[in-house]
Amino acid sequence: MSPAPERGFPDAEFAARTARAQALMAQQGLEGLLLTRESEVRYFSGFHTLFWQSPTRPWFLFVPVEGKPVAVIPEIGAALMRQTWIDDIRTWSAPSPADDGLSLLVDLLGPLAARGASIGVPKGHETSLRMPLGDYERLLGLLAGLDIRDSTDIIRALRMVKSEAEIAKLRHICGIGSASFAALPEIVHEGQAFEDTFRAFRRKALELGADDVPYLVGGADKGGYHDVISPPTARPLQKGDIMMLDTGATWDGYFCDFDRNFAIGRADDASRRAYHTLWRATEAGLAAARPGARCADLFHVMQSVIDRMDDQGGDVGRLGHGLGMQLTEWPSLAAFDNTALQENMVLTLEPSLSYGDGRIMVHEENIVLRADGAELLTTRAVPELPVI
Repeated sequence: MSPAPERGFPDAEFAARTARAQALMAQQGLEGLLLTRESEVRYFSGFHTLFWQSPTRPWFLFVPVEGKPVAVIPEIGAALMRQTWIDDIRTWSAPSPADDGLSLLVDLLGPLAARGASIGVPKGHETSLRMPLGDYERLLGLLAGLDIRDSTDIIRALRMVKSEAEIAKLRHICGIGSASFAALPEIVHEGQAFEDTFRAFRRKALELGADDVPYLVGGADKGGYHDVISPPTARPLQKGDIMMLDTGATWDGYFCDFDRNFAIGRADDASRRAYHTLWRATEAGLAAARPGARCADLFHVMQSVIDRMDDQGGDVGRLGHGLGMQLTEWPSLAAFDNTALQENMVLTLEPSLSYGDGRIMVHEENIVLRADGAELLTTRAVPELPVI
């Protein structure tokens, strides 16, 4: 693995993100963005904490069309927010169900409401409102003159394309994930409880430098697994099992997201064929992943390889997605998504298929798009199903 990059970002990174958002706001006649999700608050401020795991308190960031963002947050977060590039930090004693930041938001946004200004709130696909719906409805009532528009397209356009500093973090955690998978034959064996396999993988990833392994799913069963999102059981790994682990490990707030398949003791012919089909589908996706291609193009290229084997109509909806501060981000490599690929997008290629008696198999790699095509961030899986 290469040396770890610097943690965090310089203020110039956040200033550039904010400037790009402000240019898009100005084009749409918006005077600001009101943001409530961890990913967007962190994207524009650098405020990075696991305290978001608690649903008790809402957090707000307002990005004006001119000037620096304004944080409206619980007092418990003030000290950490002061370590970011944000200067205007307005706090309240939280939790306060009767007034969880609403008065501060009215003070901030009231002048805009008084003149009937328009601001953006992300409302679309893959967004959520991380505040009580009742509070949001109360806020709209208190700011009756404010024109609230959907700003999903602005956030989506910004976050889909990564900076080189972001790509460096993603490359680093993908390297840690790749090294962790490479070590699996040393820490996994026949007779091992599958749940202990999960624990062993997590320990290895942490030992190799991951900050956390918040996402680890997989499957293992004789001749192939049946789903890819189940928690592990105490069932021992057996000869003839096909095992898959899919990890979302993190470093400095950025995820890898990819899997690896193994046979325990021996591999059956159907599973070998399924594995090689998905490896070739991924190769097709890698060759097609170029700026200017559409997400749907990559989907169809990979699906055309899969269709030569999969006659059971397996359908997980998409064959890859964006990757970054979240395990899955925009866009989707799906038939419905005509997003044009751009340089510096970070994506997963994730073909899957059904075979045998309700078996499935999934293969996944992480890439960054460059001007001349795809650059692998993960160490490419071997072309034949490996046996432990």
